[in-house]
Amino acid sequence: MIKLQRGFTLVELMIVVAIIGILGAIAFPSYQAYVLKTGRADGKAKLAEVMSAQERFYSQNQRYTVDLSSNAGLAYGDDPVPSSEARYNISAAACAGSAIGNCVVLTATRIGPQIGDDDCGELTLDSRGTRDRTGAEPLQTCW
Repeated sequence: MIKLQRGFTLVELMIVVAIIGILGAIAFPSYQAYVLKTGRADGKAKLAEVMSAQERFYSQNQRYTVDLSSNAGLAYGDDPVPSSEARYNISAAACAGSAIGNCVVLTATRIGPQIGDDDCGELTLDSRGTRDRTGAEPLQTCW
């Protein structure tokens, strides 16, 4: 009488493990890129929010401010202002070649889990509506 064995052989098991490893090696970098891309939304949203506060400040004082704390009349307790998901710190400076009263540029500096986003780097938005980034990716990709 022949006894039939049931189960998997070691070779079959190793083939399955190899296939899972290959799929993981392909999927994990794509997942990381997706997480960084969605993290940029956090920085862009906070840039827009702080720029809106700057515009309100400008309408009341006829100038912008580099002080984002509540001392300057803006609603933020910290300077730089952390984004909602703690992926960026927002800071303000005068635009290049301009006084702070006339133009302000906000910079979203990467922190925490967003540090690895070298493709877009730091995001900037100025009071003239100009958007930029320090990374090599096209502007449309980052914004």
